Amino acid sequence: MIRGARHDSEELPDIAPPPADEYIAPAPRVSVQAFCESVETADAVRSAGEDRRLGKAHLTVKMGGVAAAIEAYGTVPTPNVIILETEGGSDILAGLDELAGVCDPGTRVVVIGTPHDTAPYRELVRRGVSDYVIGPVKALDVVRSICSLFSSSEAIPAGRIIAVVGAKGGVGSSTIAHNVAWAISRDLALDSVVTDLDLAFGTASLDYNQDPLQNIANAMFSGDRPDTALMERLLAKCSDRLSLLAAPASLERVYDFGEQAFDAIFDTLRMTTPCIVLDIPHQWSAWTKRALVGADDILIVAEPDLANLRNAKNMLNILKAARPNDRPPLYCLNQVGLPKRPEINAREFAKAIESPPIAVIPFDSRMFGAAANNGQMIAEISARHRTTEKFLQIAQRLTGHAETKPRGSFLSPIIRKLRAK
Repeated sequence: MIRGARHDSEELPDIAPPPADEYIAPAPRVSVQAFCESVETADAVRSAGEDRRLGKAHLTVKMGGVAAAIEAYGTVPTPNVIILETEGGSDILAGLDELAGVCDPGTRVVVIGTPHDTAPYRELVRRGVSDYVIGPVKALDVVRSICSLFSSSEAIPAGRIIAVVGAKGGVGSSTIAHNVAWAISRDLALDSVVTDLDLAFGTASLDYNQDPLQNIANAMFSGDRPDTALMERLLAKCSDRLSLLAAPASLERVYDFGEQAFDAIFDTLRMTTPCIVLDIPHQWSAWTKRALVGADDILIVAEPDLANLRNAKNMLNILKAARPNDRPPLYCLNQVGLPKRPEINAREFAKAIESPPIAVIPFDSRMFGAAANNGQMIAEISARHRTTEKFLQIAQRLTGHAETKPRGSFLSPIIRKLRAK
């Protein structure tokens, strides 16, 4: 019945980065039907259906357990995934044997059991069960179980999307996004793509000193669904591990998009790239909200003033509510210490937001101005600058990768010579 099986069993204080294995890849466009025994499990499955990672899945919930599933599929085709809840006293093995007679080939089955189940897991596997979860379950348990059925590789998380957006215009969110992407590719050794979504005024090509002949507009207005071959042609190579999907930065047309305008591009990039950094412009529209809600991790960039505080708090609240099963969005403070500007200090800002920033980046007009005018990253100008280290810390938090490639010190050449002798 099923192929394969898996068993589930003014420094601010630093917060340890979450482990990389918390990443859950989104499920493809599949049909899922759940047959529950308890109201609590049915509610958990319904809540899972509202999770962003099951946004493409069509999920329905029915009561009655295995018996109801056998009766339902006697006359209709089975979906891609069947979720079955079993009570401790029922004979799940006999029910699975009977279900196999009406189940289509290729259908995957997830069983939600109890600690009192007597059926050995090996027998469940023999009957084609793809996953077994011990109840009571929460919405995230259901999301994880369904998504893992279609994950190409659970050992190496691929296709993680990181969205970076400013709480206000001009706060430097694009600069942060581009430098963090550079750190992800260089220091964390993850192949990455920066996607500049500010089609009219995007600066990614300038920051990376690139002049690509094609850009994201070629994918948006091609009329065909973008495939991997098209995306490869559109990407500009910035380094061995970093590519750029540039914006046209042209005012020849007006860029009004629908809610799902970028879905196909993001889906295609997920298939080939371990990390995609979205440089999202400061605007609130259907597609920007969808891009933020659909990202795996979110970074909001703010300056230490009242307008940024209000906007950041509003954005954090709305995104937390829309992503109840995800890690909360993160934020950082940028351009802190601007001369003669009254500021809200980092501790007061954190108190109002009810969470600390993951980084506080000081104002440095000379360093950032030189980088912008030369088309360089901060790390290229000064690899050991304190801001370079902050970008690396942000990259680690967003990706869940705490380890970096070893860097040689100024004593490395001497040590190598001594070892050679």
